[in-house]
Amino acid sequence: MAQYFQIHPTHPQPRLVRQAAAILRTGGVIAYPTDSSYALGCQLGDAVAARRIRQIRGVGDGHLLTLVLRDLHDIAHFARLDNWQFKVVRQGTPGPYTFVLPATREVPRRLQHPKRSTVGVRVPDHPVVTALLAELGEPILSSTLILPGQSEPLNDADSIRGALEHALDLILDAGACRSAPTTVVDLAVEPPGVVRYGAGDPVRLGLPAAADD
Repeated sequence: MAQYFQIHPTHPQPRLVRQAAAILRTGGVIAYPTDSSYALGCQLGDAVAARRIRQIRGVGDGHLLTLVLRDLHDIAHFARLDNWQFKVVRQGTPGPYTFVLPATREVPRRLQHPKRSTVGVRVPDHPVVTALLAELGEPILSSTLILPGQSEPLNDADSIRGALEHALDLILDAGACRSAPTTVVDLAVEPPGVVRYGAGDPVRLGLPAAADD
């Protein structure tokens, strides 16, 4: 059964952040708030925990997970960026965007696209995630919290608790988030393209708006 921490959305309690990081380090899968929806997360190198995330999502091994990072410096550690890619990423960092970029050798092969050798990276603009990443000292391997058969992500901890209390190790309740996934931008091709429109406005990145905007 999942532990349940009510954590302050703008000034997260250090004691709870330390406990959350400890749960990740010991193989836990958590639900945590971001600047888009809630997300599922585990430690970067934990293949068993990553498999649990995919099982919760109802997706196969081909579904790639995202590296959630602290800042631009961390992105450059795990992804290769030319100047034009860096300029785009800088415009959306931190923010509700996921960027697909060529992976560096620091990214395990099992987390890269098998044909393109790319990885999805993002830096959320949310104090809880920022504090957790600082305490953990490494990326969180993540996926948007969308349940099997659903099209919209969960955006409040009570709903997550009701659906996944026995599947998770921890739920971090920081109040309701947006009910939208990130905007996914493929920067491994030139010109770049929007793979999925979500919470982030592509116009902020100098890219076309969604067709219905």
